[in-house]
Amino acid sequence: MATSTAMGSPRPMRADARRNYERLLTEARAVFAEHGTDASLEEIARRSGVGIGTLYRHFPNRQAMMNAVFREAADSLLEYSHRLTCAPRPCEALIAWLRALISHASEYRGLARALMSASRDESSALSQCCVPLYEAGETLLARARAAGSVREDVSIGDLMQLTNAIALAAEQTPDDPELPDRLLDLTLRGLS
Repeated sequence: MATSTAMGSPRPMRADARRNYERLLTEARAVFAEHGTDASLEEIARRSGVGIGTLYRHFPNRQAMMNAVFREAADSLLEYSHRLTCAPRPCEALIAWLRALISHASEYRGLARALMSASRDESSALSQCCVPLYEAGETLLARARAAGSVREDVSIGDLMQLTNAIALAAEQTPDDPELPDRLLDLTLRGLS
């Protein structure tokens, strides 16, 4: 992360600011894992050893912090999608990627709900994670359509909302770890 000068050109972050930024991310991951994405930002700042003003200098809102926390996972999902574009069975590749999305959205309580909201709000900082994932998913979906495995009217937007809905359902039923796979299978195969 860099700051900008008055002329608009980026400059590297000072060492102490970089340390604060990294501590905030580390503690945000831990607090989100413990308490979900609605956890107190004040708690994150306190555990990081900084004031709330420092947190807001680095992350102007909760979505900006969530974007930074989840960027690593999103990058991993993007890398996975690129590997899957070479898979010999495009529909199976798409399904594997959808399962990975569900797993990612289930990582932190509240993330699936936040991702569902961000998909409809382009001004959300969290949409920075969503847009590249939509593009990657569209590539996999297009391959599956071209192979004749998926109907033409299926959209990546619908599939992304579906994966978040499944993750949200799984979040509400933590004692049933097979629920996400069952729901995805049911959705993909239908009732017959």
